[in-house]
Amino acid sequence: MAQPDTKRFFENLTGAGKSIAVLTSGGDAQGMNAAVRAVVRMGIYVGAKVYFIHEGYQGMVDGGDNIEEASWESVSSMLQVGGTVIGSARCKEFRTHEGRLKAAHHLVQRGITNLCVIGGDGSLTGANLFREEWSGLLGELVQQGLIDEDAVQKYSALHIVGMVGSIDNDFCGTDMTIGTDSALHRIIEVVDAIMTTAQSHQRTFVLEVMGRHCGYLALVSALACGADWVLIPEMPPADGWEDKMCQKLSANRAGMKRLNIIIVAEGAIDCNNKPITTDHVKNLVVRCLGFDTRVTILGHVQRGGTPSAFDRILASRMGVEAVLALLETTANTPACVVSLCGNQSVRLPLMECVQMTQEVQKAMDEKKFEEAVKLRGRSFENNLRTYKLLAHRELESEMSQSNFNVAVLNVGAPAAGMNAAVRSAVRVGISEGHKMFAVNDGFEGFYKGQIKEIKWADVGGWTGQGGSLLGTKRTLPAKHLEKLAEQMRINNINALLVIGGFEAYLGLLELLSARGKYDEFCVPMVMVPATVSNNVTGSDLSIGADTALNAITDTCDRIKQSASGTKRRVFIIETMGGYCGYLASVGGLAAGADAAYIYEEPFDIKDLQSNVEHLTEKMKTSIQRGLILRNENSNENYTTDFIYQLYSEEGRGVFDCRKNVLGHMQQGGAPSPFDRNFGTKISAKAMQWLSKKLKETFRQGRVFANTEDSCCLLGMRRRALVFQPVVQLRDETDFVHRIPKEQWWLKLRPLMKILAKYKTSYDVSDSGQLEHVVRIRPKDLDVSA
Repeated sequence: MAQPDTKRFFENLTGAGKSIAVLTSGGDAQGMNAAVRAVVRMGIYVGAKVYFIHEGYQGMVDGGDNIEEASWESVSSMLQVGGTVIGSARCKEFRTHEGRLKAAHHLVQRGITNLCVIGGDGSLTGANLFREEWSGLLGELVQQGLIDEDAVQKYSALHIVGMVGSIDNDFCGTDMTIGTDSALHRIIEVVDAIMTTAQSHQRTFVLEVMGRHCGYLALVSALACGADWVLIPEMPPADGWEDKMCQKLSANRAGMKRLNIIIVAEGAIDCNNKPITTDHVKNLVVRCLGFDTRVTILGHVQRGGTPSAFDRILASRMGVEAVLALLETTANTPACVVSLCGNQSVRLPLMECVQMTQEVQKAMDEKKFEEAVKLRGRSFENNLRTYKLLAHRELESEMSQSNFNVAVLNVGAPAAGMNAAVRSAVRVGISEGHKMFAVNDGFEGFYKGQIKEIKWADVGGWTGQGGSLLGTKRTLPAKHLEKLAEQMRINNINALLVIGGFEAYLGLLELLSARGKYDEFCVPMVMVPATVSNNVTGSDLSIGADTALNAITDTCDRIKQSASGTKRRVFIIETMGGYCGYLASVGGLAAGADAAYIYEEPFDIKDLQSNVEHLTEKMKTSIQRGLILRNENSNENYTTDFIYQLYSEEGRGVFDCRKNVLGHMQQGGAPSPFDRNFGTKISAKAMQWLSKKLKETFRQGRVFANTEDSCCLLGMRRRALVFQPVVQLRDETDFVHRIPKEQWWLKLRPLMKILAKYKTSYDVSDSGQLEHVVRIRPKDLDVSA
């Protein structure tokens, strides 16, 4: 694309004369390579020298070839590779003073005073100790005659930035660590596969997942697959749990369910701190219920495989942020860790995070389990609350009856995760005492009377299903208001939950406008965004977008691999999204694209020519493959065919071209763990809001809600899930092109360009600022994706 002026960026942040080293330490995690790649390329981009330290701290202690200068090309083709290609090792010698002295000598020899450490809390604690000892270590090296006083002056301070790479997600201060989402993908792939064989034989499966001290993987995978029971270290079951679990399993079988899934974290314990093993659970089920039961231990499968789109994007963002943090650090700046809070990157003091992580284990050792859950953070706490809400149904005789009828419908194009959202809404609604109604085929089915009551058991097994089991259509309500009002009246509908994309948003605006004429629409209404295009105003993320990104990323990986036996090939890929360039841009970042053409960033023939020339130059070096993404409606004249023909002609003799239109495969498939979890939690929150509004607006024997704040969209805004009146979102919407006027992900586009070796401006004003992990967050931040 065009190359904007870079003056502002380089004036404020230059790495000239600086040396940065990157290492991965401790256990490996998918996405570490994406983080390494981002650190190397961003470091070189700002003019710094960047070094690999192979084999973690062991390589730093041993020196020699283990510390190697990195080049731009040395991190090519590693984005999609799992594990860490620079190696990781646990190093006993670095724990000794002598080992750290050797490491300091090897860094000073190469002029390295900036370290980017990717690992868990142990690795980051070691890095902080190294930093604190740095000046003393240099003094010892002078005494031993290994360095001179000039070196001490020149390399007087060691700067450290950490990124958390751990599949367990056990580090306090960040919502997600690098590798967690990919590990969830591995678990859910196995669970989905096991469910088919379990259903065939009416079996119970007990699955052990990783998490020696943290139950995040077990808890979220249980949420994502609708497991019957989960056992985690932070929530030991009370005495008598064995009987309760067997009753639950038996009740589910009696409700025509043909299988049971029990998920056990490897560190699961009972209330007496006694370990709960998978074999113990299996023997219990066989002895008490006589069910055919099998055990599956996933083990290191969870660490392996290709990183998910989420982990690639997270690691790329964190890697760039880590370099920015190193450039901005001073001698007085504490070592920091780059974290994710909601949808925003933040910097937190490293030792504050480590201390809180250690406090979690201390609380668990002292049997203060509620405190441990709170210390884990808002994301973990909300996952646990949501699981309890959905998994354990009270007896109907014990449930309070509200006498309210709530209808749920899907509107617009299908999106993976819609069914998880419907399941969550139905079960939370029933738990709140409401009678839940399912509407088939959106507003079209609604006005035709395709509406029926839906029970708890009816939505069993829905979380892993793709598409929309209720059926969904793009029909808007405006032309059928009379019939819709009649159906609302016949079925006595007191509230509406609409799950869908831009049509759902338009539909709610039309129903809101019709309130003056039809009292039937004067009821609480809420919308949950669900569309692969991620183009709904009022929400940074939509259900279904993550699954589509993974489909794009996986396909791009395969397409690039198909050229591994050929020389110099460029692929032109067309993505969905209407006029919204989210899939092309963020998919491009995850897949390592050279360019992504979108409607929001206009381009002309000069930009296309510039891109071809840029790619030609790269192809003359060791880069053998190029990837160009184009949003389907990016430009009516510069079509995918046009761009393909242009690249083919202009690249003649240097590279050849292929094109691929991904089409509806982006809408299909089983939902990703992120979409299942996000859909489940956001829908549960929407349902609880409806319950609150129903109580507030019930007067004189009827529900009457005609205020703006009774018709809302629930969306993620930066760090929080926020309810926003749809009427207030009008001014933020481009109705002609069906996109928001401002879109947060446009700030990620310079990252893609930088990592593809383009000179571009980068707005650093939105980069993470140093905060404190103990800061009290507002109540509305208690739900995280």
